[in-house]
Amino acid sequence: MTDVPSDLAQLGTPIGPMIRVHGGFANRLYRLDTDQGSFAVKELNLADRRSTYHVEDVFRFEQAAFAAGIPMPEPVRAGQHLLVHRWVEGEKLPEAPVPAAYGFEIGEILARLHALDVDGPRGSSEDPVARDWPELAERAVATGQPWAGELAAQVETFLAIAHFVDTCERPGPVVLTHRDIQPWNLLVRHGRPVVLDWELSGMLDLSGELGSTALSLAKGPGFDDIEPTIFRSVLDGYVAGGGTLPPPGPSWFVYLIGGWLGFTRWNILRCLAGVEAATGPDLALSHQSAQDGLRGLPELFDRLPQLEALLA
Repeated sequence: MTDVPSDLAQLGTPIGPMIRVHGGFANRLYRLDTDQGSFAVKELNLADRRSTYHVEDVFRFEQAAFAAGIPMPEPVRAGQHLLVHRWVEGEKLPEAPVPAAYGFEIGEILARLHALDVDGPRGSSEDPVARDWPELAERAVATGQPWAGELAAQVETFLAIAHFVDTCERPGPVVLTHRDIQPWNLLVRHGRPVVLDWELSGMLDLSGELGSTALSLAKGPGFDDIEPTIFRSVLDGYVAGGGTLPPPGPSWFVYLIGGWLGFTRWNILRCLAGVEAATGPDLALSHQSAQDGLRGLPELFDRLPQLEALLA
């Protein structure tokens, strides 16, 4: 999609074709420059989403967050297949623990989000946990997937992870939130955060939101360099912003593990289809995401006791 759709005429006169911005894990992003400014146009992948997407509800939440001063791109337009925001320039986060002040501000942002008085996106807070890992491994071997051996060797581990996600007790409270504040959904602008990609917004157990966010900002590419002080900075910021921390326990990390599990399976299914889909990530990126999950998830699950120690 390089031609400008007719329903975006309200954004002004284009000064060139839309430019694809590669790297999206679920949708496809384009930059549109017009005589009224620059816009991020996101083509939504609705054909094979892992859960129902309520575009109007999410957009309303974005508008409320922007009006409350949350640092984010201005939401401009929401349609059945497109989301439009003002383009924001900023630096991507490196694969390393963030500065403590940045983590603290993210904690404050979460507290402000959770205090918003707005009707949230509908639907369940998490996708159903699939247990078809043996069948996926058989299909991967039969179709010669490059990571088939890794999946076949880890089937029992992935079944154990699915059981953990399905049975872990969530203490609550459940809050309306972004649900995906990860390094790839953040920018650095003048040293401060900008929160991107709100499509997964919805209701979530508070401990899962805090644990997922704090851990992602406190580590590098793997799990060998987790910085406890950065993890704690996010929680300190949350308390300073008026939030109350839930009790410690494995529930702090079950959302992260479950989300990665579902994302890995989703990419495996795209790879098994063996064709370039018209929407969503390129096939090569799905292969990379599947392999990353097959290698990283067992390590993350094995380190669960160490992660819980961060909450002491």
